[in-house]
Amino acid sequence: MSGAQGSGARGFPAFAARRGGRTRGQSFWARAWTGAVEDVWPEEEPLKKGRSFSRTGRIGPISVSPGRIAAEVYGGEATYTTVLTLRELDDGEWDRLWERTADRPAEAEAVLTGELPEDLLEAVEDARVRMLPGYGDLDADCGCDELDHPCPHATALCYQMSWLLDEDPWLLPFVRGRDAGEAAEELRSVLLLRAMTGGGGEDEDEHEDGDGEYDEEHGAEEEDGDGPAYDVNRAAYARPAVPLPALPPLPGPPPTAGEPVTGIEADLLDRLVSDAAVRARELLAYTLGRGTEPPPPLDLWQDTVRIAATHPDPRVPARLRETCDRPGDLDRAAAAWRTAGRAGLEVLEHPWAPGEQETARARTALAAGWEDDELPRFTVEGNRWTLTGRGLQLRRGRDGRWYPYREREGAWWPAGAPATDPAQALADLVGDA
Repeated sequence: MSGAQGSGARGFPAFAARRGGRTRGQSFWARAWTGAVEDVWPEEEPLKKGRSFSRTGRIGPISVSPGRIAAEVYGGEATYTTVLTLRELDDGEWDRLWERTADRPAEAEAVLTGELPEDLLEAVEDARVRMLPGYGDLDADCGCDELDHPCPHATALCYQMSWLLDEDPWLLPFVRGRDAGEAAEELRSVLLLRAMTGGGGEDEDEHEDGDGEYDEEHGAEEEDGDGPAYDVNRAAYARPAVPLPALPPLPGPPPTAGEPVTGIEADLLDRLVSDAAVRARELLAYTLGRGTEPPPPLDLWQDTVRIAATHPDPRVPARLRETCDRPGDLDRAAAAWRTAGRAGLEVLEHPWAPGEQETARARTALAAGWEDDELPRFTVEGNRWTLTGRGLQLRRGRDGRWYPYREREGAWWPAGAPATDPAQALADLVGDA
C-alpha cells in the first residue's frame, strides 16, 4: 500500500542571532523533539554549549530531507558542515501507522486536512514505530575537532530544528520519509480500502463460526457450495436468455443555421464550463489535502484579466476593454497573467519591501553569477531591481521567484517567465535585450 518516493530536500533561511530567551521550541511537537534529543544525549555540558551556540547566528541555512538535517556552521575562522541523521521509516512501518491512525477518526480527519494532531503520537506508539529520536537512531557528524560527541554544533542544530517545528510540525514526519501530501494520500488509501471491503480494523466477522460456515439467521451460504443461497443463484443462471429489443433509429442532424435557442453563444458556455472545471480542480486539491487553505475566489478585476489572458478569441479582450473600469491597464495585466497567473498579476500591481537579509542574499546570488566588472548597476526600490539606464528590471515575487520586466513607452511590461535564480533571470533578461 505504501511506497511513496522520498521527497527532495527543503531549505530554510538561517536564524538571526538571539539575545537571551528560550532555546527550546514551544509547540507540542517541538517540545517532544527536544525532550527526545535530550534523552538520547543526556550529558548536560554538550547540551548547554549547544543551547548557547544556537543563539549566536553562526549557523547557516538549514537543509531538511528524509533521514538528514544539515547546515554550514561558522566557527571562528573555519566553516564546518554539521549533519544529523535519523533512520527513515520503511513502508511496512508507515502502513502500520496509517492503520492505527484510521482507527482514530479525529486524528485521521486532521491528517487529511494537513494538520499534525498531538494525539497522533498515541497512534505512533500503538504502531510501535519511532517518530521521535531514540537511542541508536539519532547520530551526528561534524567537521569540527571538538572532543565531545555530540559537539555543540550538532546539539545547536537540534535546538534550531525545534524552532522549525514551531513553524511546521510536518518536518518531523518529513525527516522520517513522508511529507504532508504523501501522508494524506496513504491514509486516504487505507480508509478507502476499508470502505470498499467493509472492514473497520476490527476482528473477524462475528457471524462466522470456526468451521467456515455462517449462521442461518443471515441467510448466507456454506463453504461447500450447498444451501439456500446457492440454489437461488443456480436457478437464476438456468433461465433462458431474453432477446434485447431493437435499437431505435438515429436522430437526424441538428440544424446548422439560425440563432441559438437560448440566445447565448456556445463558445461562452464552453468557457464557463472550463472555468468551473478549473475552480473545481483547485477545491478538490484542497479537499484531498494538497493545500493548507482553499484557493481564494478571484475579484472582478482579476477575473477580467484572467479571461483576457486565456481566451483564444481575440475579440474577447476588445469586448472587455469596452466594459471594464481600467481599459488602459488590461493588456499589460493580461501579459502579466500569462507569465504566472495570479502571482504574475500580483507582482505587476503590488510592490512590497523584502527584509534586509533577503535583499542581501539576493545581492550575493547576483554577484556570484557575474564578474565584478560585468555586473550591471542596480537601483533597488523594495522588490524592484532596476538596471540603471538599461530599461530593464527584475521584480522579486512573494513566491520567491524573479520576474523580468522591460520598459515600453514609459511603462514596465512583463518580459518573460519568472525564474528562481536571480543570476539566471538577470542573464536571460540582459541577453534578450
